[in-house]
Amino acid sequence: MSARYLLGFDVGSSSVKASLVNAENGKCVSSAFFPEKEAPIMAVKAGWAEQEPDSWWQYAKQSLQKIMAESGVKGEEIVAIGISYQMHGLVCVDKDLKPLRPAIIWCDSRAVPYGERAFAQLGADQCLSHLLNSPGNFTAAKLAWVKENEPELFSKIYKIMLPGDYLALRLSGTVNTTVSGLSEGMFWDFKENRVAQFLLDYYGIPASFIPDIVPTFSEQSVVSAAAAAELGLKAGTPITYRGGDQPNNALSLNVFEPGEIAATAGTSGVVYGVLGNVGYDNKSRVNTFAHVNHSVDSPRLGVLLCINGTGILNAWMHRNVTFDMGYAEMNDLAAQAPIGSDGVVIMPFGNGAERVLQNKELGCSVHGLNFNKHARQHLVRAAQEGIVFSFCYGMEIMGQMGMDIKKIHAGKANMFLSPLFRNTLAGVSGATIELYETDGSVGAAKGAGMGAGLYKDHNEAFATLEKLQVIEPDEAKRSEYLSAYARWKDILSGMAL
Repeated sequence: MSARYLLGFDVGSSSVKASLVNAENGKCVSSAFFPEKEAPIMAVKAGWAEQEPDSWWQYAKQSLQKIMAESGVKGEEIVAIGISYQMHGLVCVDKDLKPLRPAIIWCDSRAVPYGERAFAQLGADQCLSHLLNSPGNFTAAKLAWVKENEPELFSKIYKIMLPGDYLALRLSGTVNTTVSGLSEGMFWDFKENRVAQFLLDYYGIPASFIPDIVPTFSEQSVVSAAAAAELGLKAGTPITYRGGDQPNNALSLNVFEPGEIAATAGTSGVVYGVLGNVGYDNKSRVNTFAHVNHSVDSPRLGVLLCINGTGILNAWMHRNVTFDMGYAEMNDLAAQAPIGSDGVVIMPFGNGAERVLQNKELGCSVHGLNFNKHARQHLVRAAQEGIVFSFCYGMEIMGQMGMDIKKIHAGKANMFLSPLFRNTLAGVSGATIELYETDGSVGAAKGAGMGAGLYKDHNEAFATLEKLQVIEPDEAKRSEYLSAYARWKDILSGMAL
């Protein structure tokens, strides 16, 4: 019997990555991404961000060609395909399933007024109890913008979809979507467990625009003969998994159950936790979507906290304060300062408005600096502590929603490379941190294996996930960490929150 392989795609805004995973041993045999330089994002006006959907198809095709050539794997050896994708985008297609316009992607802000108006006119109670979020700048609001500003184009729309839905369409010729995907676009009503008709009615969006709904883990469609010929795959290969990038990152880290957290800390930082009941934050400071394993009988909600001022603050410190040393040396320098940075406190909010602060733009600020006793090690430590404290501030909101956070899963990358950052996060939160080698396209491939029934559950699917390091809270220093965090929160509370 020949080996069986799983294919995963990760459709990002900078590139599309493809990975092949051996279904038997869970090992990735080849990965590639295109383009090698960042994919273009069109900004016709300030605040706009668009990409051509067909470019994702071309990038996916190039990535696939490279990994098939490098690995020697044949198309007939691939038994299932999974897709991860950039969330909140809008693709509009006509009756011939051709895109009517460039996709409006996640970082496009033109729809903000449409979401704010809907929230004000429909009311917070209606929106939060049914959608679990404000309509915000999500896919439904983007479509409302198209309706008002491009009415002729709007009249030609046959179906709307998310970026991952579009790649699945190109692979299969079939249009469908998932509950998890609909929830991230504000199209899912959690109270009624159906498409959010009240929001469609408010915006004047026909229900027929919404594609058929398929389970996240299932045979959603199969590779068409035309796509098979173009890609070198076998016609009939099933597409068995689809998830947005943040839910998929959690899946890639084997985060499925209530109280588990997936965290990333790049330029911006994300804490994505699983909630075991349908709930929301009444101030909409975090976003709540259906997780990949959500069901009515066994609710699994992904609560997403985003902190814009994360690695970007650490990089600013590196460029402007410790420019004469590498990041590892910078981390060693910061560790010379005591917990709490001897009274120096930094608010890391210098990268735009923060949703966790109810969309206020406080900027980055330094507090308690004494020219006679503080040096740059105090500033660098205070910056990393400030980032951690902002994470913990958001995690407290998750706790108020009923999430009992005991474990944080993260990739060993970016800020998690800093021992000071890791120890502070464990010390303040009281949670154990587990660091892994992970990748979104590999996670999508393993998700495909789950959807195809090759694994009995997620624990078997991710049994080979390599745990690189475990960081336990230092109980002897816990009170020092909590005291520093309390000082940070006191200052934040005095900043007109």
